[in-house]
Amino acid sequence: MAKTIYDKPLRMLIRDMLQEFGLQPGQVITTGRVLSWFSEKYPKLQPAGVKAHLVVLSTNDASRLHHPVKKPEDDVLFKIATGQFRLYEPGKDPHPIHELVLGDVEKEEEQNAVDEDEDSPAPVGSTEFLLERDLQLYLAKNLDRIELGLKLYEGEDGSGFEFAAGGRRIDILAVDKNGGLVVLELKVSRGYERVVGQLLRYVNWIRQNVAETGQKVRGMIVCRAISEDLRLACASIKDVELLEYQLSVTVTKVPPLELAVSGS
Repeated sequence: MAKTIYDKPLRMLIRDMLQEFGLQPGQVITTGRVLSWFSEKYPKLQPAGVKAHLVVLSTNDASRLHHPVKKPEDDVLFKIATGQFRLYEPGKDPHPIHELVLGDVEKEEEQNAVDEDEDSPAPVGSTEFLLERDLQLYLAKNLDRIELGLKLYEGEDGSGFEFAAGGRRIDILAVDKNGGLVVLELKVSRGYERVVGQLLRYVNWIRQNVAETGQKVRGMIVCRAISEDLRLACASIKDVELLEYQLSVTVTKVPPLELAVSGS
C-alpha cells in the first residue's frame, strides 16, 4: 500500500522529463538537473524516490536488480559516472543487467549508504559482508519464510530493498497481509540493544513519511543470535519483534565419473 501522489508513476514522469529536455544520444544529464526539474514540477515527490528510479532505469547499474524491472521500457538510461547519465543505446551499449548472482559484491559507491550505527562494517569483499548481503537478498525474496503474506514494499518512493529513509537505508521494508508496513533490520551475527534505537528511528520515519493515515507500522530485528540485553530492551515495545535465523548446509558426495577404458 503506497501513497499515490500524481496521475502518472515516477517511471513515466522521468520519460516525460527526458522528452521535454529533448535529450539526444551521447548528451549527459545529471542527478542535480533531474532533481531540480522534479522539485519545480512535482514537489511532493521525495528526492530519494527520484534517485531510486534513476537507478531502475539505468541499464548498467547492478542496483536496479533490487527494484522491479519487468518492462523493456525501463531500459532507458546508461550510467557513465556517479550522478551522470545518458540515453541507453541498444546495439552499442552492453545488454541491460537483468540477473544477479547471489553473493556478488556491489560497487563501492553502494557501501556509502551503510548506516553509521552498524557494528564495525566489514570491508567490501570480506566473508562477513557477503554473508550479510546473501542473508538480505534471500530474505527479500522469501519474506513469507518470516511471516505468511509478507511481501516486499513497492511504491513511487522506491523498492523495499535497502529503502532510502532520510539519508539512511532500511535493510528491508515489507508489507504484511493486512496492508501494514514492516521494517526489518538485519544483523548477520549477534543482535545488541543499540539496534533498538536504530530500528525505532526507521519505524517512526516510515510512519511520518510513507504510511497512510491509520496504516500500522511495526519492526522486526533478525539476527543469528539475540542477546539477553536486546530481549530486555524490547520487552516493553509492542511493535518490535525479535527473530533468530539458522543456516543449514547439506553436503552430498558426488560419485566419480566412470571413464571408458580404450582397448589395447
